[in-house]
Amino acid sequence: MDIGIVIVAAGRGERAGSAEGPKQYRRIGGSAVIAHTLKAFLDWSKAGPIVVVIHPDDKLLFEEAVSGLATERVSTVTGGATRQQSVLAGLQAVAALDATHVMIHDGARPFVDRVLLDRIAARLEAGDEAVLPALPVTDTLKRGTQGRVIETISREELYAAQTPQSFRLATILEAHERAAAQSRVDFTDDCAIAEWAAVAVAIVEGSPDNVKLTVRRDITMADERLSAAALPDVRTGNGYDVHQLEPGDGVTLCGVFIPHDQRLKGHSDADVGLHALTDALLATCGAGDIGDHFPPSDPQWKGAPSKIFLARAAEIVRENGGTIMNADVSLIAEAPKIGPHRQTMRESMAEILGIATERCSVKATTNEQIGFVGRREGIAAIATATVVYSGRGS
Repeated sequence: MDIGIVIVAAGRGERAGSAEGPKQYRRIGGSAVIAHTLKAFLDWSKAGPIVVVIHPDDKLLFEEAVSGLATERVSTVTGGATRQQSVLAGLQAVAALDATHVMIHDGARPFVDRVLLDRIAARLEAGDEAVLPALPVTDTLKRGTQGRVIETISREELYAAQTPQSFRLATILEAHERAAAQSRVDFTDDCAIAEWAAVAVAIVEGSPDNVKLTVRRDITMADERLSAAALPDVRTGNGYDVHQLEPGDGVTLCGVFIPHDQRLKGHSDADVGLHALTDALLATCGAGDIGDHFPPSDPQWKGAPSKIFLARAAEIVRENGGTIMNADVSLIAEAPKIGPHRQTMRESMAEILGIATERCSVKATTNEQIGFVGRREGIAAIATATVVYSGRGS
């Protein structure tokens, strides 16, 4: 399943105040609304090609708004006079990029998160042709005219629709093209077109945060929200590992082989330093521990270099929106001497993690001949990792 993304951002947003420009280019939290929206999908690991539908007058505005993002997977098309026409242009563009499914999202919904996207994708993977994120209506609804209430409407079975509304691409593209051929322009969203085309629409729980910025106050409140959340989400994880020593020809510590008259006993290469650091990284996003991802009962990991485990932990951190800031390992051993190899170990860790060497630290101490370490029966390691998270779905 290849999920293409269509972000609709061709509107003028008059209700938000036209004098200040289209709402999708207003700045919240220091960046344009459309940049926040686009980043949510760029950070989502399941997103395929991304097509942003823009107004013909907004090319320079868009380029400036997203200049700080990695937009290699992003292309733009020009929208039409209506949202419906703009969506059709986006669908035709993403179909040319070989997507099998599509998420259609409003450019002015910048707070969509990974948890919601995963929930929708799961329904697409289960075979649903159309998926609508929505929240049950909680306010009492009144019908009125000329300033007076006519009746109270039951809110049972009523939902407030959100985006991204998501579909098997061929299904929604055919429905949109048929609606255009019949000059039907009265649909208020894409699921309405799917309903008209007799496509069953599944409902998944939406997100209260996934609001659409419509009027000027919405934009002001979004900016205040992001400004209040400007403090970095810094998380620290700890890891501990120990392996038994046995007769051998050397040990691997923090990715570096050191000749020695003993070796570390374990299913993989038994690198206690990298094992502890792997656990520390996984702890920063609640992703379990090394045994969850690389169980020792699995024969494929027999003798495997532990850099595989650490690299995967770093990948998981980044998939969750994390940036690794620091990695620190303390090795506890009577022998061999770590000092002559410390710099090489730091460089090894930095290469695996994709960060600068000065962000990696290796320290060593003996156990003063106390306990199993002091008796040279094993080596232990304690690791600490510091990661800053973006806050999107983490």
